Amino acid sequence: MGAMVLCISISACTKETTTTDITGNWKRRSDFEGISRSEAASFVVGDKAYVATGYDGTSRLNDVWEYDAVQNFWVQKASLPGTARSSAVGFAIDGKGYIGTGYDGINKLKDFWQYDPVGNSWLQKADFSGSARYDAIGFGITTKGYIGTGYDGNYLKDLWQYDPSGNTWTQQVSMGGSKRTASTVFVYNNKAYICTGSNNGTTTSVNDLWVYDPSAATAWTEKRKISNVSDDDYDDDYAIERFNAVSFVMNNKAYVCTGENGSLMATTWEYDFDTDTWTQKTAYEGVARTGAAAFSINNRGYLLTGRTSSAQFDDIMEFFPLEEQTDND
Repeated sequence: MGAMVLCISISACTKETTTTDITGNWKRRSDFEGISRSEAASFVVGDKAYVATGYDGTSRLNDVWEYDAVQNFWVQKASLPGTARSSAVGFAIDGKGYIGTGYDGINKLKDFWQYDPVGNSWLQKADFSGSARYDAIGFGITTKGYIGTGYDGNYLKDLWQYDPSGNTWTQQVSMGGSKRTASTVFVYNNKAYICTGSNNGTTTSVNDLWVYDPSAATAWTEKRKISNVSDDDYDDDYAIERFNAVSFVMNNKAYVCTGENGSLMATTWEYDFDTDTWTQKTAYEGVARTGAAAFSINNRGYLLTGRTSSAQFDDIMEFFPLEEQTDND
C-alpha cells in the first residue's frame, strides 16, 4: 500500500501530477460471425477461443463460435443444449470449456455445462451449488474451476470451487471488500485478480482489487485501490472504476477496458503485477461499449461484441500495447 504522508499545512500536501505518454494500438480482425450481441461468455482451450450465448437486443442466445487467431476466422460449433441465456460465466480447465449461471430473460440460472472441443459436444454437469445468478465471475486455476459474486436478487461476494474429477462444488472463503456484480477477473500465475463491478444498484463502481490464491493459507489479499485515494502520486490520474468491463492477460500484464460508470467507457488500463500499479493505454478504438467479451490466446488479447443503449456489436479488435496508435488498421 502507498505510504502515508503527514501534512503540516494544506499547501504542503499538494500531490504532483505526472504525465506519461499513452501507447497501444487496436487492430480490427475478422468480424465475429454470429449475431451481434452483448453479455456473451467466452473461454479458451489450447489455441482456440470460444464465444457463446449472449443477448441480441431481443432474444437470448445459445449458439457457440470458435475463433482461430492464426488464420483469423470463425467456425460455428455445437450449440449449448441448455436454456438460451446472457450474462453467464465461461472458463476452461483441463482441455474442456465450461459455461454456467446466467439469465434467460425471466429466470436466474444455475445449470452448468462442459464442452469437449475434440468431440464438439456438450455434457451437463452438476448444477452450481450457489444460488442462481447472473453477472458473476468465473475462472479456472490448474485443475479447478470457480464461480463467485454476481446478482441473485442480492449483491454477492461468495466463491465456489468446482472439481471436475468428482463433479462436485465446494464453497470457499468469501472475498473481502464490497459485494459486487458485473465485475471482471483475470488469472496470472495461478492467482485470480478480481476488480471493478457495481454494488447496491449504484451507477458508480467499487474501487478495490482482490487476489485469490487457492494454495495460500490466507486465500484472499487486497491490493492497492484502483481509484485516486492515496497521498502518493502513482494514482493521481486513475480512472479505472467501472462495471460490465472486460479484461485479459498478455505478456505478464493485465488489461481492463470498456464498461460503464455513469456513461459508456472505452478507456484501457494496464496492470503491472510486480508493482501493483496501473498505466493508461490507448483507448479502445471502436465504439465505447458495455457488456463486451474478451479473451487472450498465446499472449494475444482481443475484445469483441458488446452494446450501447441502441446497438449491439459484432466487431473484434486485437490490442498491441507497445505500438504507437494508428488509425484505420
